[in-house]
Amino acid sequence: MEPRGMKKWRPFATLPEQYIGLKEIINKQVEVTQPLLTEEQMEQMNFTLIEALHTNKQVYLTYYKGGQCITETGSIQFVDSLRGLFVFIDDEFELKNKIILSELIDVRLA
Repeated sequence: MEPRGMKKWRPFATLPEQYIGLKEIINKQVEVTQPLLTEEQMEQMNFTLIEALHTNKQVYLTYYKGGQCITETGSIQFVDSLRGLFVFIDDEFELKNKIILSELIDVRLA
């Protein structure tokens, strides 16, 4: 005879399809719209990106992705203004992330 152990109870997720549907509804309720930036804010972010790139300083990046505002810490490796993207290396996992400049909300030096 084996003990049953601790069983988790999910009251509204008796069917897998039901659980997926509920998760989608909850995610849509948490979504925010992408904030609009003024010309002055975009110029300030541009100067901060250039300074961080040339001095190799750490930055706090806030960007919009999938209905959420995400903030990460890391360093800027490359900025491509023709394609409108830049390469960012995060501090946690040291992964290279390509982020579109139009998704960028805020840049601050660490």
